[in-house]
Amino acid sequence: MSATNMSATNMSTTPSTINTLIPRQPVPSLDVPTVGGGRWRLGDAAPDNFTLVVFYRGRHCPVCSKYMRELERLLPDFSERGVEVVGISSDGAERAESAKTDWKLDNLTVGYDLSLDKAREWGLFISSGKGKSSTGHDEPALFSEPALYLVRPDGTLYFGAVQTMPFARPHFEDIVQAVDFVLSKDYPARGEVLDHRAATV
Repeated sequence: MSATNMSATNMSTTPSTINTLIPRQPVPSLDVPTVGGGRWRLGDAAPDNFTLVVFYRGRHCPVCSKYMRELERLLPDFSERGVEVVGISSDGAERAESAKTDWKLDNLTVGYDLSLDKAREWGLFISSGKGKSSTGHDEPALFSEPALYLVRPDGTLYFGAVQTMPFARPHFEDIVQAVDFVLSKDYPARGEVLDHRAATV
């Protein structure tokens, strides 16, 4: 039995705590090192309208490569709408640097070393590595799956989409159009009900 299969076999069947983020409620803290030096802290972000936090799987993921390149292309569109953008993975520094270079993410802030505990705080799913991906890069032993969040300047959640797989993620062009609608209509965050049993209709 391979080491990967052994580790998967020996994993606990009791899940670690995974948080569910709720619209209009504060999101967890977020503080990661960035490729090129320095750190990115959500608490230091000062967007006019939103911070777009994009969690990606890592250097090994071919879908992430296309996805993050599309995000890079649309950075000016987000900037025009007062949206600060960051891409973050649980990769280490070397893999994050490789992704930023090879994927030509020249202007995107790329954070790395997201701890799996912090990933769980943000509601992310965790996968175990299964050897080399189609890119020829080894999957990490454990890594976080994708998610996308729009966070208001006051640190509360506006929108979230969490994935268990690399496929069928929200399109960034759709997010740009949604931001236009939200800003023009002053549309509130939805999904905010904490206890539907106690809520009045």
